[in-house]
Amino acid sequence: MSITVALYSHDSVGLGHARRNRAVAYALAADLPRLTGQTVGGLLIAGHPDAAGDSLPEGWDWLVLPGYARTSSGYASRRMHMDVDQLTEMRSSAVAAALEAISPDLFIADRHPFGVGGELTEALRLLREDHRCATVLGMRDVLDTPSVAAAEWEAVGGAEAVATHYDALWIYGDQNVYDPLATGEIPSALASRSRSTGYLSHGRPSDPGSPGHRPYVLTMVGGGSDGGRLARAAAEAEIPAGHRHLIVTGPQMPQEDVAVVRAAAGLPQESEDSPLHGEIGEAGEDVVVLRSAANVPALVAEASAVVCMGGYNSVAEVMATSTPALVVPRNARRAEQPRRAEALAAVGAVDTLPAEEISPTHLSTWFAGAVDRRVERSDVDLDGLTRLGRLAAELIAPRPAMSSGHFTAAVSAEKAALAEISTTRTAPLEACYVR
Repeated sequence: MSITVALYSHDSVGLGHARRNRAVAYALAADLPRLTGQTVGGLLIAGHPDAAGDSLPEGWDWLVLPGYARTSSGYASRRMHMDVDQLTEMRSSAVAAALEAISPDLFIADRHPFGVGGELTEALRLLREDHRCATVLGMRDVLDTPSVAAAEWEAVGGAEAVATHYDALWIYGDQNVYDPLATGEIPSALASRSRSTGYLSHGRPSDPGSPGHRPYVLTMVGGGSDGGRLARAAAEAEIPAGHRHLIVTGPQMPQEDVAVVRAAAGLPQESEDSPLHGEIGEAGEDVVVLRSAANVPALVAEASAVVCMGGYNSVAEVMATSTPALVVPRNARRAEQPRRAEALAAVGAVDTLPAEEISPTHLSTWFAGAVDRRVERSDVDLDGLTRLGRLAAELIAPRPAMSSGHFTAAVSAEKAALAEISTTRTAPLEACYVR
């Protein structure tokens, strides 16, 4: 017998949701077999084709849906010539059919409990009819301002609607750094179903690939759709003596922005057949601009210093290292990134610079002062990935391949370990999230 897991992310802008689910998949593939005595496989449902370029554990695969794009008036079809309601209906049918076919034992949705436009409603109904399937809503550490978050919960039917469809809510953060229950970003009515896992930092999947010639400083801007201004300032910044500068623009940066960044770095423009995944280059190159890079966790760990935006995954990868980091949070659309950067800066884990203050001079000064130091981050709980298998095992009913006594003993031992970890944490640091 085996355990089947399905993970959903809507993926309109960036790759953060899908990459977070990918890290969860690797964690479950590593730990659930040990806890349950069964093999584990599954399906990651994503909404951007770039997501499927990332590897998965053995026995797992991607289902890439036709994509959404964010516009000034809301969601729209990314490529297909159809209105958003038609696209939502198509995606909804595809998700429901896939879940009905694989009959998962565990379903995890990232961030949006009912998907865009309610596209998960039918799938959740089917899963609730199959009483074997446990359902989890995975949430990042920061959502938005409390008032914006409250309006979003109300728009999907409030805490009661979520509780009807989800057995548990996993918060992928450290409540002592930022507690979305205390701020009101997650309704208090969901507190009994919520568990702070710790940041999904240590144990992130690492693909093959060499960090390249050292020493170097690194700038990365997530998916890149709105990272052009930061990447250009980085390209114009002075490089610390004896270092190179690697700039990863992200696969979603508009081509015109990539051209500006390359020009600012004094590099030739890409040809139409330039590969998306570039090479790090030779040691003699002062600045290297890549659309994407293999093994980003290793790239961050080996850097002398890193500048990044404030998205969850970029920050989680940085936090797993001792590399000094300057977080320049996006300040448009949502307050999520500034609040995350502020909270982590308050506990000394990162430095932060408001987006409106980006300049080559600021970045030059920060790089010069950062390359000769490392950062201790052991006071932040970064071990969320090691706990997800235990939490999942608590939710999944015993299966025939494992005796009930064996299952109960394994889960009880893991619950005891979780309880011991929880008692070592201190009270939330309110100063980190009060604005």
